Parts: sequence; structure tokens; C-alpha cells
Amino acid sequence: MTVPPADSNLRQRGFSAVVKRLTSPFRRNAAIATAGSIAAAVAVAVITAGVTHRVAPAPPPIVARTAPAGPYGLHPVVVTLPVRPASYLGVYADGVPQRYNPIGSFAAATGVHPNIILYYSGWKEPFQSEFAIQAADHDAVPLIQIEPGKISLAAIAAGGYDAYLESYANAVARFGAKTGRGVIISFAHEPNGSWYQWGFRHVAPAIWIAAWRHIVNVFRQQGADNVTWLWTVNIISNGSGIPSPARWWPGSSYVTWVGIDGYYYKPSWEFAPLFGPTIKAVRALTLDPILISETAAAPIAGQPAKITDLIAGIHDYGLLGLVWFDASRNRDWRLSSRAAIDAFARGARTFKEPTL
Repeated sequence: MTVPPADSNLRQRGFSAVVKRLTSPFRRNAAIATAGSIAAAVAVAVITAGVTHRVAPAPPPIVARTAPAGPYGLHPVVVTLPVRPASYLGVYADGVPQRYNPIGSFAAATGVHPNIILYYSGWKEPFQSEFAIQAADHDAVPLIQIEPGKISLAAIAAGGYDAYLESYANAVARFGAKTGRGVIISFAHEPNGSWYQWGFRHVAPAIWIAAWRHIVNVFRQQGADNVTWLWTVNIISNGSGIPSPARWWPGSSYVTWVGIDGYYYKPSWEFAPLFGPTIKAVRALTLDPILISETAAAPIAGQPAKITDLIAGIHDYGLLGLVWFDASRNRDWRLSSRAAIDAFARGARTFKEPTL
């Protein structure tokens, strides 16, 4: 994962139910403060450390080939998620996807029923169908961040892991055929940061792009068209050496939504200077919908105020929504006070039901 500015460094049925529980239509449009420049944000490797659970085996030999059409290849499972602004409110909580209980606990504490559930998936880890079904039963869509770990992206691009990818794609398509639901999938997130072995300064952008495109192609060949492909990048931070994500852009035909990861570390940090430069860089590449795909505020930054600022930014920039990282890593990012929980619940009440 990623965190930003460190000083030292969301044709699916049932979405209506979620957001109805979430709230009523947006009634407020707070202006974003533009003051203050933010020294760049640093990686979140530390933040998300330990959220994947499988150890990848030794890499297989690289064998270039075209994946055959799978069981769903001739009759793809097609699910397209709604793209109404300010309609997705997601969460990551420790313990998923092994258990759904942490999400229930979060909902009970906040009164907010998330419609995106984020989890991190180690390479060779299978699609968590049972967890996805539980999410669907709660009117939520799973967001899976697939992390390649130390696996060679060149080997992925060359087809060396196609057996795994085909199996995963068919499990996702099977889930879609059974439930009529979609999933959101991202791969090798935050490539413009240097904290992951698949990222900046470790793997050439051309190889990263080739691996991304190959994975998307394999899923499509298998008929898993119930996937919303989320290209997830870190916020730009010139001071911390986190460049524009432009050189990792896979192309419009390979991306559905764009995810931007960024965190609030200080009381002075605000949405516009924190996320604005990256939104501008993304908009130079594509008009695809944007989701703040991983975010939180440290208690020391003043969570209630930062949550209010975050929600206002989502509205002002016309973004899809956000995914709150409710876990403790290099900081304790969990909603930590009654005031923070109340601010989160108030923000949720400004979100709208997606247009199905």
C-alpha cells in the first residue's frame, strides 16, 4: 500500500440497498481549502505490510503463449459497475478476507455499511469466492489488490503464470455467473513509488505495463468481463521522489477506473494540495472515473477535520468515492474517536445511490 506525505514520509443488483443504508442524497458541497503546500508523500509499504498471506513459489519457466478461451470465453460474464460520483464508500479492516466479521464490526461502530470491501491478495493466492459472496450478500463489491511480491513481471507478461491467471479469471467469472455481481481488481499498485519491488526504480515501466495488459487479456479471454480494472497509483510527491504515474499508464482499453492512494499525516494537509496534482496528471491521460482507493488520516492530523476535508474533496472533484484503511501499520489509521466516527457517518450521509 501506500501512504503519502510522510514527514520522515468501488449490472450489480442490490447496490441500492447499501447506499440506502448509507444515506440520503448529497446536501452539502463544502469548499476545499487550497492553502498550504504539502511536502510529498511517502510510501505505504509500511502501512500495508503483512496484509497478504501467501508465499509465492519459485517462478516457473517463462513460456510465451496465448491463453485459450475458458468456459466463459464464448459467453462472457459481463457486469458494469455504476459510475455515479460520490456513491462508493469502502473500507479495509484487518482480518479480511479470512473473515467478514471485521466489516460487520466497522459497520456496527460507524452506522455505515461499506459498498466496497478492500483486501490484499498475494501472488498465487486464489480468488476468495466465499468472501466475495459474503460481500455480495451485504450489497458490497470486493476490491482485490493483487500483489506480485518478488515475482518477475517479465515472466507474467510472457505467460509464465497463465495457469494461475486462468484459474483466477474463471473463479471470478463463476462468481459473476452465480451472483450477477462484479469485482474490482488492481495489480501491482502504486508503481510510481519505490517501496515495492514491482515499482519505480525496480521494474521498467514498459515491463510493468506489459504485465498489466497480459493479465487483463487473460481475464478477457476467459470471459471474466465482470471485472472493473482499477489502475492504482500513489499521489505525486516531488519532495519525496514520487513521480507522475504517466509512464505506467497501460492505455484506456486496459483500464476501467483509476485509483489514487494517499494519506493525511499532518493537521495542515488538505485535499487539494494532497490529491490535486495527481488528479491533474491522471486527467491528462484519461477521463476514466477516479476512486480514492486507499486513504486515512492519522489521529495526530486531526481525524474529524481531515475526514470532512476528504469528503468535501470527493464531491468537489466529482470522484467516485473513497476506501478507508481502518488498520494500524506505521500509524494507527483506525477511526479513533467518537468525533472521527461521527465525521465519517456525516460524510456517508452526503453520498448518493449509484444509478444502476
